[in-house]
Amino acid sequence: MTLRKKFYPWASVLPKKFSVTCATLFGLGNLSAPGTWGSVVGILFYCLFFQGMPIFRYAVFALLVAYIAIGICDAAERHLQKRDPREIVLDEFVAVPICFLPITVHYFNGWWIFAGFLLFRILDIKKPLWINDMQSLEGGAGCVMDDVIAALAVALAMNLLAIIIQ
Repeated sequence: MTLRKKFYPWASVLPKKFSVTCATLFGLGNLSAPGTWGSVVGILFYCLFFQGMPIFRYAVFALLVAYIAIGICDAAERHLQKRDPREIVLDEFVAVPICFLPITVHYFNGWWIFAGFLLFRILDIKKPLWINDMQSLEGGAGCVMDDVIAALAVALAMNLLAIIIQ
């Protein structure tokens, strides 16, 4: 049984227009530097829905959103007949809030958000170590999980830095 059929079978029935529109964030992925734009909108997503949320709810909400994004990105990849195309930016959008997972601090101000954004973009572009390995996962999981793993690495770095500075 494939990963797709086992974990997100609902994605196979998503219509092309819906999945592509969501995966490209209403066409934002068609702009120049699409991953950066997806990440910028991800910061807005973080500020509106995640900031100040208790850690357990934060983690559950982030996992739920990532799971939904995997299915949508999977459907969009199949409809576009491309593997992790540049125009799909839903993966960056859902991963960015994970960068600010409040393990040791409860609030990241503007400077922290900017630092997290820069570190995430570097890891997302360079894909060092195990981050690149995630792209070999089947379908939407490969599209989203490299960004999620990069975001978890950023969260760890941000929280360790917060401990050192405090």
